[in-house]
Amino acid sequence: MKLSHAAFAILLASAAAGAEELRRFQFEEPHMGTKFRIVLYAADEPTAKKASEAAFKRVGQLNRIMSDYDAQSELMQLCRKFATTVGDPVPISEDLFFVLAKGQEVAKRSGGAFDMSIGPFVQLWRQARRTQKLPTAEAIADAKRRVGYEKIELNEKHRTVRLKTPGMQLDLGGIAKGYAADQMLAVLKRHGITRALVAAGGDVAVADPPPQETGWKVDVAPLTKDKPQYSLRLANAAVSTSGDSQQFTIIDSVRYSHIVDPRTGLGMTGRRSSSVIAKNGITSDSMTKAVMLMDPAKALELIEATPETATLIITLNDDGKEIVQMSKRMASYLR
Repeated sequence: MKLSHAAFAILLASAAAGAEELRRFQFEEPHMGTKFRIVLYAADEPTAKKASEAAFKRVGQLNRIMSDYDAQSELMQLCRKFATTVGDPVPISEDLFFVLAKGQEVAKRSGGAFDMSIGPFVQLWRQARRTQKLPTAEAIADAKRRVGYEKIELNEKHRTVRLKTPGMQLDLGGIAKGYAADQMLAVLKRHGITRALVAAGGDVAVADPPPQETGWKVDVAPLTKDKPQYSLRLANAAVSTSGDSQQFTIIDSVRYSHIVDPRTGLGMTGRRSSSVIAKNGITSDSMTKAVMLMDPAKALELIEATPETATLIITLNDDGKEIVQMSKRMASYLR
């Protein structure tokens, strides 16, 4: 069907008028140990509030499944079943299985730089931060026996999981928030909200952009305050950033990040941040943890081999100089 210039102009004007009717709303709630923020565009406040309440309800459900702080969460109940012995595979919820399956995929592709079985190491370093004493070599060796993604056995057909070593502790801190952000966007969409952003700590997932915009503006902070930040423009994508600028401890004059390498059990001492863009939050969240700990050259290879992903890696060398490395696709997101 052909349109005259006048008719086409009227259509454009109508579309613009419709877009202008949308109003910006923002909502925040604490979940999963951080602040979840929703920014959305809706026609009115009741619509926006109802949609956001449903989205926050969803993340609350996921926290009750995946928390490692809640002793009654599905995750913690699962770990207790394998606390002293290796029994039969255990049926788990669809949400938990999906996250474990995605995490295992990233673990294998990263050579274990991302590993959901890292729980024993995480517990050691939480204690170290409280006591200001490093874990002993014996404690790390003991924990290492219970760590290793290859010890997690999944059965997709029966939707079951089996932990192959007694005393394993799964920790989904490097993947659950990204998945939660994805699920919140899905809930908002079911309520008719297509222009939205969900932010949770270092994870940001976005749907369609704000009216009259080509994307959501998301800033990535530098490692040092005297450097400019990096601005990204995203639509229907996610970006996750890992770093130690805010969470670290100093023991015996050495700066240790809250990020622990699951391959060694040691806290990271070098200064680095990594940002990963992906088509969804569960991918960006888990991949950025792997990129953070991998050799930068290997990390770039991993990202280049993963469709619809990009990364920005910032490393602070011994002279205090920032070294910036990015994948080929990253340039298209920078603004």
